[in-house]
Amino acid sequence: MKLIKIYLVIIALCGIAIGVSAQEKSSAGSITRTRAADRKAKQETGLSSSVSGRAQAFYEHTPVSESDLTWMRVIYRSLDLTKEKNMALYFPEEPTEEGENLFRIIMRLLADNQVVAYEYLDGREIFTDKYKIDVKDMMDRFHIVYSEAKGSTAKAPRYVIDESDVPASEVLSYYILERWEFDRISNSMKQRVEAICPVLHRMDDFGGEAVKYPMFWIKFDALRPVLTQQYIFVDNDNNLAQYNYDDYFNLALYDGEIYKTRNLRNQSMIQLYPEPEDRKRAQDSIENRLRNYDKNLWVPTREELQAAREAREALSGDEAARDSSVVSGKAKTVRSSRTTKKTETKVKAVKAPKVKQSSSSTGAAKSVRRRR
Repeated sequence: MKLIKIYLVIIALCGIAIGVSAQEKSSAGSITRTRAADRKAKQETGLSSSVSGRAQAFYEHTPVSESDLTWMRVIYRSLDLTKEKNMALYFPEEPTEEGENLFRIIMRLLADNQVVAYEYLDGREIFTDKYKIDVKDMMDRFHIVYSEAKGSTAKAPRYVIDESDVPASEVLSYYILERWEFDRISNSMKQRVEAICPVLHRMDDFGGEAVKYPMFWIKFDALRPVLTQQYIFVDNDNNLAQYNYDDYFNLALYDGEIYKTRNLRNQSMIQLYPEPEDRKRAQDSIENRLRNYDKNLWVPTREELQAAREAREALSGDEAARDSSVVSGKAKTVRSSRTTKKTETKVKAVKAPKVKQSSSSTGAAKSVRRRR
């Protein structure tokens, strides 16, 4: 019996050891799969090891299925960095202890092979491997001085750009690609920035007006893990940095003019509406439709109708009171004018006092008659 018990104990211990080893292999396999997934995510998004795949997945936008959408529109905006609301993207012009501006962040990530840039196709942006740009060719095209970094390879090239060679002062505007989607699952309108394009403003050899050179497109989701770490202040009245770059774009704190919408003819607003006044009316019309699209889908409740009726009645009552005050004011003015006229008439009716003739003149006349 003792031998049987010993054999059973040995068999149980062997089973436990086999289970532990199997569990270790399973956990090791899951870690390997996780690392492989992280590497795949980095390859797809262009992020290096400085940003983990888990962080990228946290900020990555999951596209909504077109079957769940009832309406979608693509809008192109131009952000002029000379406008006050957009200056947060330009300053600080030089890097400081508090941080750096948006273009320096983008160029640093590109040079370090952490993000992928795509060609600017003027309204037909395609974010696929076929249209990825070569960072070296891009820097040569725009005359940006660089040098190869240590550890750079043909498959993973990395570059070093001196801070003084980054043309941050020439990037005076950005193009952004917005998507407005109405999701019928959540019954809500969603606005998000899909991509961003820095635009160089450079003078030609003959002077004159600066020429705009769109450089490249970068998917906004690839920048988000880094942009969340850079805090900025967006108001001159409050110098406390309460928002980061990610908040700035997600909350639409920028002021962007619509310069194009996706259309079949791939024409910009200036091509569709050559006259400035017509173009401004078209831009305002698009803005109103975007802002009020989801509001126009719903039937107002009884409380909302009652509140609207009361507001109209209050407004009409204020207008009636204003009109009555104007009428009474006119009546008072008429009365006062009449009173003034009567007073002036009375003043005119008062006779001037008669001036008595002096006695000397009378005496002289009598003396003349006596002489005759």
